Amino acid sequence: MPSNSSEFAQRIPADIRCAQDYEIAAQGTMSEASYAYVAGGTGQDLSVAANLAAFAKWSVYPRVLRDVKEGHTRVQLGAQTLAHPILLAPVAFQKLAHPLAEIATAHAAQAMESCIVCSTLATSPLEEVAAAAGSEKWFQLYFQTKREDTLQLLRRAEAAGFRAIVVTLDASIQVASMRALKAGFRMPEDCLAVNLPQLEQQKVELSAGASRIFQGMMLAAPTWSDLTWLMSQTSLPVWVKGVMHPEDARALQAAGVAGIVVSNHGGRSLDGAPASLSVLPAIRALVGQDFPLLLDGGIRSGTDVFKAIALGANAVLIGRLQMYALSVAGALGVAHMIKLLCEELEICMALAGCATLADIDANALLPHL
Repeated sequence: MPSNSSEFAQRIPADIRCAQDYEIAAQGTMSEASYAYVAGGTGQDLSVAANLAAFAKWSVYPRVLRDVKEGHTRVQLGAQTLAHPILLAPVAFQKLAHPLAEIATAHAAQAMESCIVCSTLATSPLEEVAAAAGSEKWFQLYFQTKREDTLQLLRRAEAAGFRAIVVTLDASIQVASMRALKAGFRMPEDCLAVNLPQLEQQKVELSAGASRIFQGMMLAAPTWSDLTWLMSQTSLPVWVKGVMHPEDARALQAAGVAGIVVSNHGGRSLDGAPASLSVLPAIRALVGQDFPLLLDGGIRSGTDVFKAIALGANAVLIGRLQMYALSVAGALGVAHMIKLLCEELEICMALAGCATLADIDANALLPHL
């Protein structure tokens, strides 16, 4: 992979004119195999394609004679007020894109008043990520096989100053995409999940007739009892990421979670799952207007952010664009990408006659027939 050394100042390429341009530019800064891994999902990338296509199914109505001179993009998420609704998703193994990895991303989040969600599978110590980030920082948690290991991660996140826990529940099984496999992707030796205990991998011995999936890979998958236990162990707000079914959303709301991230894991979990945007309206209808919902998956522009909010999201998470911008120009690139998304959102809001996020609703959109 071409070197993105921190020893020299990186610059934003002159041909970056919109946030999505970073997706193209990253093909020249990442190795072919690493780019294939980041861009791909799982299987045939059906859900990756669905996420992108879902936004193209909607147009935005332009409006006239609206007074938006006092416009802003502030959003309230629980007890936190953010300057804009664009958060950085928990993306694993960021050293694939840049030597400074999550540290650079955290600096960008601080500069742009964004909230970073640090992954359990970060390649930088979570304490260092927290120190580099601003006050708005959340920690994404994967349940570990042993509860004491999960609890250790939780306590470290609390001590580091993360303000919320985001539990991912939809990724017990992840299979690399055909695209990444064909490109020969292998995780580099220096690309390690440094926050996980370095335990010897114990191979599960299956009995005759047992399933490698059900009795093997899913053996340690979290259940309701695990989530209930986790929520009893912390005073921090606990969000759940990876929710796609309205009934799951309603049950989680009843269980007392702080909010939900509507997400198909960027197409990296169940290939053939619907687009995150497609299920968002039904989930919003079931949980009501006051329950916090974030959307993850497929956003490539500020207009996409507008559409997600119109269909029920309070804010959005940016995943792949984060990695592309990090690869191209490090912390500066990620900050610039967020700035472009914010400006694209403001342009869309202004021309659609929406002075605040609260003014955006489904009446602003027209579905393509």
